[in-house]
Amino acid sequence: MSDRRVRVRFAPSPTGYLHIGGVRTALYNYLFAKKHGGDFLLRVEDTDQTRFVPGAEEYIMEALNWLGIDPVESPKHGGPHAPYRQSERKAMYRAYADQLIEAGFAYYAFDTPEELDEMQQRLGSC
Repeated sequence: MSDRRVRVRFAPSPTGYLHIGGVRTALYNYLFAKKHGGDFLLRVEDTDQTRFVPGAEEYIMEALNWLGIDPVESPKHGGPHAPYRQSERKAMYRAYADQLIEAGFAYYAFDTPEELDEMQQRLGSC
């Protein structure tokens, strides 16, 4: 058996109210962590700024609190693996993206939103 501690996360997007599917996911993850003596953490997936709703992150944390789900690590609580907002991790992701580009495993794409929409229409929604 491994000496590693179970760590599970819930990563909602602050685009509005927490829906029942998100509540279910958070509850399952929380209960799994507790059953195995592990930690439940909250990492907010806030990279889609076009759909960002002010106050939604606070609402999500209040909803989890109301449900009795208290993350060990989160934007509110902090922790050893901060930051807990995806947008605050951009520099780390950029370093890995640059590494992939330099190795030839990725490339820059300059498609406009209109070109991407046209391509999606032409190829059909996947």
